[in-house]
Amino acid sequence: MALTSRDETDLLLPLFRGLSGNEGFSAFLETLRRRTRAEYIGLIQRTGNGAHARIHEYHAGIDLRARAQQSDPLDAHALDRFHYDGLRPGRVYSIAEFTDHDPVFRIERAQRMQRLGIADERVVRIADIGDVSTWLIMARARSCSAADSALLSNLAPYVEEALKARVELEKNRVRASVSVQGLARSATAWMVLDRDARLLSIDPRLDTWMQETLGYRPRIGERLRDLGVQAERELMAAAAHFTSDEPGSPRPLLLFDDPRLEALLTSTTDMPQRSMLVLCRLPNARTKESVERLAHLFDLPRREAELAVALNKGLSIAEAAESMGLTLETARNYSKRLYAKLGVRGQAELVRLVSDSVAVMA
Repeated sequence: MALTSRDETDLLLPLFRGLSGNEGFSAFLETLRRRTRAEYIGLIQRTGNGAHARIHEYHAGIDLRARAQQSDPLDAHALDRFHYDGLRPGRVYSIAEFTDHDPVFRIERAQRMQRLGIADERVVRIADIGDVSTWLIMARARSCSAADSALLSNLAPYVEEALKARVELEKNRVRASVSVQGLARSATAWMVLDRDARLLSIDPRLDTWMQETLGYRPRIGERLRDLGVQAERELMAAAAHFTSDEPGSPRPLLLFDDPRLEALLTSTTDMPQRSMLVLCRLPNARTKESVERLAHLFDLPRREAELAVALNKGLSIAEAAESMGLTLETARNYSKRLYAKLGVRGQAELVRLVSDSVAVMA
């Protein structure tokens, strides 16, 4: 039996709408529960295998897990886990198929279900997606019907596609979040330009910096303003180059001279249209957290770490001593101890060591 137009409207729309919301599949499961008048509809998702597998339950209706924990140390689904793992994807199974071969287990299972207020269940396994296994479960206080099984069977392929999309979406969200944090920590910001050097997208941090430093906000669909003639010409040529069939290696460009803003230009990947990625290094102020991290990483006294960070800012030893309230002689003694402890041969190597350290990440 195929899904009716009503099923498609009432069930499939909530299923796929759940991909973008925070509620997951709650709306879909509640609609399915009302549609079938079941006491419980659950989507049990397991990531990984073994004792450390992560299990997540979306459900509508009564909370079987909470009820089971009150009456039994094992929940209703854990009781049948060894059965669930052996199910053939796409086929709907009844509880009777799990218990008919074992009269003792059938009686025990029936008693546990009775305590949960459940008389019958239907289970369909969704095809595995990588290391993610999923089961769609219906539980009722009365016997399930053939129509219930048919509906679950017809829904299974759609649930599989929705889960594939959600798994991929979650992976992309993780990658995007980590990438954003990594770029921010390294004081790297970005813009994306089309082949005519018009703005397609911009890092909010770079947008803020341009507003505060340059006095204007770049607009989507427009070219950057206030570039010098040479920078504008090079940016236009680079945009055409990096959106071509053979973009070649990244190239640097000085976008703004005062205040200085350098950029590394390259082609984008996995974008809806060919475009150019503009990576910019924003000013990365050294903070007290930088001092604390450096002290922890290299087992330094705080004042020595503070001097190392001050020198990394570009201060001379005399300037660093003044800013720290030290005599010049004390600062020089600190620097000599730093060179010895860190295995560097002078101030230049010290500055490079600190610059390469995670201590000075934002």
